[in-house]
Amino acid sequence: MFNIVLVHPQIPQNTGSIGRMCVNADCKLHIIKPTMFEISDKSVKRAGLDYWHLLDVTVWENLDDFLEAHKDKLERFFFATTKTKKTYFEASFKPGDFLFFGGESTGLPMELMKMKWENAITIPMGKNGRSLNQATSAGIILYDAIRQNFETFKSTSWS
Repeated sequence: MFNIVLVHPQIPQNTGSIGRMCVNADCKLHIIKPTMFEISDKSVKRAGLDYWHLLDVTVWENLDDFLEAHKDKLERFFFATTKTKKTYFEASFKPGDFLFFGGESTGLPMELMKMKWENAITIPMGKNGRSLNQATSAGIILYDAIRQNFETFKSTSWS
C-alpha cells in the first residue's frame, strides 16, 4: 500500500522493527545503502522476529539507483525531517506513496528533500525534543497515511 524508504539507516534494531511494521501494514520497504550494518545482521532479524521472511524489501546500492528507478513518482515522495515547520497532519497521503526516513544521526540529505521540498514534513515535538527514534517516526507517519486511506487499506489488506 505504501513504500517506506530508509536512506542510510544506522541502527539495525530500528530497521528490523520497521520491517516488522511493513509486513503488518502491507508495505514495501526500501533500504538505501550505505548502512552501518549488514542486512543479514542477526539484530535486524531479531527485531523483525519471525516476520523478516514475509517482508517485501529491496536493498538499493545507492540513492541514485533508487531515484533513477522511481523518478516518475517524485510527486509522491514525502520526507520526514526536523528541518521544516509543515507537520505530517498537513500532508495528504495516497496509496503507493513513498515515505522517506534518514539515518538516525544524519537525517535525510538536503539535496534529496529539495527535489520536492513542499513534501517535507515533520512530527511536532515539545520544546525540549530534538528528534524521535526512526522506528517511532516511521510508525507515526505510516499509520496516519493508513488512517487517511483506511477504506482502501481495509478492503485490500484486512479480511
